[in-house]
Amino acid sequence: MKRKSLFALSAVVVVAAAALVPVLWSGGDNLHNGTAMAATPADQAALIKKGEYLARAGDCIACHTVRGGKQFAGGLPMLTPFGTMFTPNITPDDQYGIGKWTQDDFYRAMHTGRSKDGSLLYPGFPFTSYTKVTRADSDAIYAYLRSVTPVNVPSRPHELKFPFNQRNMLIGWRTLFFREGEYKADPTKSVEWNRGAYLIEGLGHCGMCHTSINAMGGPVSSAAFAGGLIPLQNWYAPSLTSNKEAGLGDWETKDIADLLKTGVSNRGAVFGPMAEVVHNSLQYMSDEDINAMATYLKTIPQKSEAPEPLQLETSEKFGGELLKQGQKIYADNCAKCHAENGLGMPPSFPPLANNQSIQMPSAVNPIRMVLNGGYPPSTDANPHPYGMPPFAQALSNTEVAAVVTYIRMSWGNHGTAVSPQQVSDLRSAPLD
Repeated sequence: MKRKSLFALSAVVVVAAAALVPVLWSGGDNLHNGTAMAATPADQAALIKKGEYLARAGDCIACHTVRGGKQFAGGLPMLTPFGTMFTPNITPDDQYGIGKWTQDDFYRAMHTGRSKDGSLLYPGFPFTSYTKVTRADSDAIYAYLRSVTPVNVPSRPHELKFPFNQRNMLIGWRTLFFREGEYKADPTKSVEWNRGAYLIEGLGHCGMCHTSINAMGGPVSSAAFAGGLIPLQNWYAPSLTSNKEAGLGDWETKDIADLLKTGVSNRGAVFGPMAEVVHNSLQYMSDEDINAMATYLKTIPQKSEAPEPLQLETSEKFGGELLKQGQKIYADNCAKCHAENGLGMPPSFPPLANNQSIQMPSAVNPIRMVLNGGYPPSTDANPHPYGMPPFAQALSNTEVAAVVTYIRMSWGNHGTAVSPQQVSDLRSAPLD
């Protein structure tokens, strides 16, 4: 769900998180060198702990920490359709980080999408969602980030194409796609439902991956949560509103919660970008918050379908040949774990029969799994997950297309045949 959306123009400043424990900060007058202060040292320690939880829930570390680098020092390259951006240093370093930011500056960035100097931030930093974050939650995250070790490393300049490197162009984008305002609870819904809505729509910014974007990098609002291809990552974020894909209306709340918290459930497992979200973020959230998210997700109404991704089609005759070839490849390579009848052995080996993620119009995810393999995330509740080996070296493009065609069209599945050309296009896709 949440994730590091690599759409539009990616993150420019801080990343926010999820807020869920009582507010401890006493007010805007208690400041020390620009840091939010609580009434007592014990309250300040609690505020920082809360902020750490929120920063973990928001997966801040994923965007602002290079693998093997200093925590929150930034520098992560993020490819976008408009060029490469590099995430900033958000440690409390006075020269290169947010050491001279006040909590007002921090809240303004999250709430209005403006930096400390008032300049417009690119919408890869999800201020369109974070505008819903409460001031108290923003202050807690700020207090935590002020408590981490400063790193004296400059942020690398972005490498954007003209005219996308002109920030004044963002005025038009904001007019079309940004509505400022904190989350307002729906009085007709339960406290738990509202908490889940706050996390999913605001702090979790789940729609940034699960909603298609248009040519301007803006969300297709008429198809919110209806799924979409994550640009340049070449993973498909399935629809949460349609039971033809990953619609959750017929899932048990427990299965949704298990998937979010552990990465596996009796209905399936997460891989790719979502596995990282679970590993870095969701597994650390409280059971109450996970259940709130699951409660809300289960009630997302059916909406317009996302624009169908371009799918290279095969002829009916060639599709039949792939299906026959795929049956043998499946028996030789897949049946041991997923069973001859495709029912698998959940949750360790997910079922392929009647699996919506296999049958979606987009075959991107099953192709990538066969090519690259992968593991669900390692979590406290599932420390040693079973994984799938990669077959990129063992199978040709046609053989991968054949086995994916077979699992999409067997055991009552209603998917379509897969083109070897699509396999070829995805073979060189990035692994994360």
